[in-house]
Amino acid sequence: MHLVVLGGSAACPNPGQGCSGYLVLEGDAALLLDCGPGTLPQLLQHISLDTLDAVIISHLHQDHVLDLVPLRYGLKYAPGLRRRRLPIWLPPGGRRYLDELARVVSLGSERSDDFFTETFEIQEYDPRHSLQVRSWSILFHPTRHWVPCWALRIEGRQSTIAYLADTGWDNSLISFAQDVDLLIVEATIPPDVENGAREGHLDAVEAGRLAALARTRHVVLTHYWATPDVPTVVLQATRHFGGHVDLARPGLTITIDGQRGQR
Repeated sequence: MHLVVLGGSAACPNPGQGCSGYLVLEGDAALLLDCGPGTLPQLLQHISLDTLDAVIISHLHQDHVLDLVPLRYGLKYAPGLRRRRLPIWLPPGGRRYLDELARVVSLGSERSDDFFTETFEIQEYDPRHSLQVRSWSILFHPTRHWVPCWALRIEGRQSTIAYLADTGWDNSLISFAQDVDLLIVEATIPPDVENGAREGHLDAVEAGRLAALARTRHVVLTHYWATPDVPTVVLQATRHFGGHVDLARPGLTITIDGQRGQR
């Protein structure tokens, strides 16, 4: 498998980088994990909309979903596409969310009742059961966040990725991510900050500890703010993890071979 980072910013895009979005590739299969603002231009640098098999959304916060709007317009209007509909898997409650979003963004110029359904094959996943997309088996686990949010474990033919989405510390995530080849884990909280955000997010020390306890081989730190502390963030995670740590940035591509991640 290959992972391509499309964006790794927190709630607001960092300079030159959009919010959460990750492209997973295996053979001719392509899967998009989350679709935050600013990620679609990056996606189109790597694949065409024709070759994207599905989108899976971890939760319904704006920094993980808003580029579904331009994606819808691309599927509807971009010239030369062979396919105009795309499967999208949403968490429970996702249909209602898109219905409400459609009422806002259509602004009376288009019909809101089929705004998304004319381009998306919308389905809500049941997080109690695995989901099969092409050759991938995808498992779900609840995270510790302010809205229902789901970590994803993507098991391919020979390698495995875990994406923990947005979460505070949760011991159950350690077993969920156990022995994965690549772990995508957030590091939202800047160093030495104590505030209520810790209920729904991690800092780099916690991210590194979680990765070490899960015995993963390679870590991508994501969902961070572009502050002067960013080099410290990576250093803190590395010290507590001991393995290879990358900071999410647009275009970062990692090959996962079932033994270790390779940049």
